[in-house]
Amino acid sequence: MTAITSLTTSLKRYWRSWGLWLLLLVAPVGARYMLPIDGAGVEIAIGGELPLMTSPFLGVSLGIVVSTLLLPIAWLYLRSNTTRRQPWQVEEVTRASRVAIALGRFGADVVVLLAMLAALTLAGWFLGLMLIPPRPFNLFEIAFPLWLVAAPALMGLAALRILFDARPLLRSGFGDFLYFVLWITSIALPAATQGQATTFATNMVDFAGFVTPLTFASPAGADDFAIGGIEATQGTLQLDVMAGLFSSGYLESRLAWAGIAVALTVLAGLIYHPHLARRRAGKPGRLTAWLNPGPPPNAMLNAPAARQAMLGWFALVAAEFRLIGSGRAFLLIALCIAIAGAFIDFRHAASPAALLLLAFALTAHAGRSEARGLLALTKTAPFAPMMRRAAFVIAGVGWTTLLAIPALARAPSLETLGLAAATGGAAALVASAIATVSGSAFAPRLVLLVLWYGYFSSP
Repeated sequence: MTAITSLTTSLKRYWRSWGLWLLLLVAPVGARYMLPIDGAGVEIAIGGELPLMTSPFLGVSLGIVVSTLLLPIAWLYLRSNTTRRQPWQVEEVTRASRVAIALGRFGADVVVLLAMLAALTLAGWFLGLMLIPPRPFNLFEIAFPLWLVAAPALMGLAALRILFDARPLLRSGFGDFLYFVLWITSIALPAATQGQATTFATNMVDFAGFVTPLTFASPAGADDFAIGGIEATQGTLQLDVMAGLFSSGYLESRLAWAGIAVALTVLAGLIYHPHLARRRAGKPGRLTAWLNPGPPPNAMLNAPAARQAMLGWFALVAAEFRLIGSGRAFLLIALCIAIAGAFIDFRHAASPAALLLLAFALTAHAGRSEARGLLALTKTAPFAPMMRRAAFVIAGVGWTTLLAIPALARAPSLETLGLAAATGGAAALVASAIATVSGSAFAPRLVLLVLWYGYFSSP
């Protein structure tokens, strides 16, 4: 009964959330841009050729895009939706089974994610009517590959959300970073199985489920496939997708991943660690004391009234610059990155390192600044919130430009200077815009990490 109560309670909270309807719209709207229509979209090529658009290939294409590219969006929703806050003060003092509660919440997350998949199925059928004829159009052959590829991946995502909510460290921003690492690994790891026979073991390495449907029975062989914005010969390859889906070990591996998702949820209930009230820390160690910013200076009781700043706008930018880079740990890492920029390649090493550091610093400060209670207070300041956000973006440009100075001293280049300024401004703009909408640091942090990976891996 506990699991059913947890399931129904979570579902009721989902139904009352307007964010659910945005999630259900993500897949149908995105489906139009996922497929290579009019030369744009996510293309899947085998041996440098684009397979002919058939019903099975349409379904598996949508499933691959969901199980690879759309998982961060689903993770963002699960970690920031209406169920992110739970009444743990009541639950953790009752005799209710943590395993049952975890299974109920897992079931609610799965229902919501599969509802998104159902909306994508309808969108896939509509797009199939435009893309597939005069070749045979089959509704089942679109839906079956889509669900077989994507559903286990979405169940695994829901299980990770429950597992990460079970431990204090994983509930924090570190959990978001760890998920980002796991997501990248799940996409890159299947490359190790290229050229190997299709077995249950090789398919278990492929969490996203895209290798076997693309490479099995492919005339180009199993060593050459690509997913993304690529250039390839249009529609010259006949790919037998259904043969790959029913190949040895593939169906079993997808069922196994679904079972692993349930097992991870049970594990989350078993290892659940209750929330603890924050205790006042004792005397810090030397290293901790050195890394902490330290207490603020004592107030001057007889201080005169503050005068109007002569350069108020400049002071606002300087304040944002200082708050972004607060803390000795940030300054130490920033100094190391700046010094390294004088010796290593700026575009592919120093610049990505600086942006990774700033991805956390920018989102942390943006989340603090856009907190609902604080925002109501800052609206009474001489500078409007939009002016502060503009200063925040300029301060982001200032940080990346400052960290690029050693690289510019080694090899002066307008290209390097422009790249540093543009990346810092873009990162600050994304952090400020998403934090303004979400009111927290979580959403912009995950988006910036995804964008950072694209920047880091691009040539």
